[in-house]
Amino acid sequence: QVQLVESGGGLVQAGGSLRLSCAASGRTFTGYATGWFRQAPGKEREFVAVITRGGNTFYADSVKGRFTISRDNAKNTVYLQMNSLKPEDTAVYYCAAGFPINTAQATDYNYWGQGTQVTVSS
Repeated sequence: QVQLVESGGGLVQAGGSLRLSCAASGRTFTGYATGWFRQAPGKEREFVAVITRGGNTFYADSVKGRFTISRDNAKNTVYLQMNSLKPEDTAVYYCAAGFPINTAQATDYNYWGQGTQVTVSS
């Protein structure tokens, strides 16, 4: 079992930056692919970024070049550095871990955090 706890959300102006953290307990992150997803009000949960067990990273087109996912194995924490934030980035951001066949498919992940709110004002 893996327990995931996100932190780092908040209110930021457009163009600003935030760094989200996802801390894992129970088992090490290195055994899992870890993804970030987000869900805006009235919309479906959507893929943002993933770091695979081997350390490869993939991003949604909407965040490519602005967001960076990374993993600190010593701290058992995965980060999402978000730069050049836009109002359309406003959502609850969730961390997920598992063995996804499709890393962009939320239903392929086994473990989820509770989410952290990110609000970007214009």
